Amino acid sequence: MHPTFTASFPGELFPEFDAIQRRIGRLFGLGDPWPSSIRAGAFGAFPAINMGTTQEALEIYAFAPGLDPARIEVSVDKGLLTLAGERSRDLPDGRDIEVYASERFAGAFRRVISLPQDVDTAKVQASYRDGVLKIRVPKLEAALPRRIEVQELERSH
Repeated sequence: MHPTFTASFPGELFPEFDAIQRRIGRLFGLGDPWPSSIRAGAFGAFPAINMGTTQEALEIYAFAPGLDPARIEVSVDKGLLTLAGERSRDLPDGRDIEVYASERFAGAFRRVISLPQDVDTAKVQASYRDGVLKIRVPKLEAALPRRIEVQELERSH
């Protein structure tokens, strides 16, 4: 008989998958060619994003230098946050240049992020400064931690 294989994962599975993914990368000497998380988009996707939560909100930072903030589209629909826009090539005007290396992303982009259920999509805020688009999605009141008062009841005789 073969022993039964059981795996127990305390907490969430995603951190375990992330750890396995990093170990495989190190084993093959790949450094970090994959997304930083199983929840992340494809490696090299534009704009690169960092996401995290505080007790009050989900915060998303999209690194998108050189964009006109008025031309960045941020929308929410059915629990999906979409970032879209276009980044120009920014080649010098009036000069005949033959490009043989182009490492900076240029063109239309679209990133779609699945939002958790405990956020208030009606109160999304977005701001852009120094090439960083910051999006703040507050958590629902019902999802916020709160202290419950314990009331003392009178003893019955």
